[in-house]
Amino acid sequence: MFQRVLVANRGEIALRVIRACREMGIEAVAVYSEADRGAPHLRLASESICVGPPAGVDSYLDIPKIIAAAEIADVEAIHPGYGFLAESAQFAEVCEDCNITFIGPAPVTLHAFGNKVKAREIARAAGAPTVPGSEGAVEDIEEAVSVAAEIGYPVIMKASSGGGGRGMRVAHNEMAVRNQFDVARAEAETAFKDPNVYIERFVENPRHIEIQVVGDMDGHIVHLGERDCSIQRRHQKLIEESPSPSVGDALRQTMGEQAIAVAREGGLTNAATVEFLLDPDGNFYFLEVNARIQVEHPVTEMVTGVDLVQTQIRSAAGEPLPFAQEDVTMTGHAMECRINAEDPDNDFRPCAGMIERFVPPGGYGVRVDTHVTSGYTVPPYYDSLIAKIIVHRSTREETLAAMIAALRELQVVGPPTTARLLSRILQHSDVAAGSVDTSFVEHYFGEQE
Repeated sequence: MFQRVLVANRGEIALRVIRACREMGIEAVAVYSEADRGAPHLRLASESICVGPPAGVDSYLDIPKIIAAAEIADVEAIHPGYGFLAESAQFAEVCEDCNITFIGPAPVTLHAFGNKVKAREIARAAGAPTVPGSEGAVEDIEEAVSVAAEIGYPVIMKASSGGGGRGMRVAHNEMAVRNQFDVARAEAETAFKDPNVYIERFVENPRHIEIQVVGDMDGHIVHLGERDCSIQRRHQKLIEESPSPSVGDALRQTMGEQAIAVAREGGLTNAATVEFLLDPDGNFYFLEVNARIQVEHPVTEMVTGVDLVQTQIRSAAGEPLPFAQEDVTMTGHAMECRINAEDPDNDFRPCAGMIERFVPPGGYGVRVDTHVTSGYTVPPYYDSLIAKIIVHRSTREETLAAMIAALRELQVVGPPTTARLLSRILQHSDVAAGSVDTSFVEHYFGEQE
């Protein structure tokens, strides 16, 4: 097992990884930008190293600086958390070249799943159902029009190297394809330095279901059930839960087997999430693979009892998975709400500034993952996530009621947050009935846009 690990991230995920290391008897070394000087995760770390100015590109995304910090601290491994360098194949390769273990999937897997066109090819090779679409990147407008006509409208244009909902454009007819194709390419170039886009048939009113998978160096891969991430805004997840109210035992087994097949085809040796769209008729289609720990991983931890971060670390150290598929059970129901420092009444504008008072909720089955305390200043340079509230109870009904109560108990005095909107969403009758899809928030809460 590792003796020292560098945590190449910030915020709540840095705290999460540091705590996992401490529980395992591993010294955790933190990095920080000048904007995060004095941040809460630094106090728990054995050592902390400044890696540059506030902007992420000059600090948390600067590979030479992160590697230099790792060498100065004499660590054996680096945990990238999520975001920043977590899915960077280049970073994983540099770690390998420097004899530092990257706690995550191998570079070849990151390369494979990091390109959405290649990921679709892997899924097809694994026998997973995919949405009809282009065989690869579409080169120009005329080809885009031809592909769209062949697969049928509506279609969605997606950045080949995309993620997080950026570089996506939906078209319901040929004119829309002609108007949106170059826009999608420009967005892809801006966001991912890769202008390539591909086209799929747009699945209307789907649920977003993702399967958590974990693997080890010996080729064992296990799935840990599903998370339902259908409550989202502009492809950004707001609320996640496990198990999904739309997935029964038979479908769970089928989707889990498909997820394992995709992960195995891509050579997975650590943690990843295989994501699917589930249409109203019960058909599911491969969407993408996120080859890293997810923001919403706590809901899976709560219902399975598996510590995913420690599992990542043990797998990277060469230890075999301590459980087989038949050992995995899902107990109760869990839900997570992402609390962002954003103004829902102003197009969800990120809001930096001092949090004068922060009082997290508590009680039976309530977990709060956060790096925020009273007096903390939310910097303007990074993602606006300030806390995750996770509730675990015996039934979905109990979980939903407890989550609404937890959101009411939460106190954040300072920048506006999404907490009140999330409470409104959870009190909608469709949420109680478990009958939402990915268009739910825009449809019923469009005035918040």
